[in-house]
Amino acid sequence: MNANISYLDGNAAGGELSRIFTVDLTAAEGQCANCGAKRRFADAHLYVDCPGLVARCAMCDHVLLRLVSTGERTFLDLRGMTCLNFSTKQPTLPVRPSQ
Repeated sequence: MNANISYLDGNAAGGELSRIFTVDLTAAEGQCANCGAKRRFADAHLYVDCPGLVARCAMCDHVLLRLVSTGERTFLDLRGMTCLNFSTKQPTLPVRPSQ
C-alpha cells in the first residue's frame, strides 16, 4: 500500500456493518486468509476513500473485506478471511436501582 494513504481502524465500519448484521462485528475475531493472523476486526485498517469500504489486515495488508452499497443493493466480499467468529449473546444493560 502507498504509505501516504491514511486509514481508520475497523471500528469505523461498525455503522455500515450494522445495516447487515445484528451483532457487533468490530468485536469479532477474524483470520486473515493470507498470513493466518487472528485479530479483532477492530484492528483492521479501514480505507474509506474509495467506493465503499475496504478493510485490510493489520499484519500483512491483505484485503479482508470489501463492502459497497449502491442504494438498492449491498455487495459484501469476505473472501480475505478464512473465518470470522463472534458472540451471539446480547449484551445486558445494567439494572438501575429503584428509587
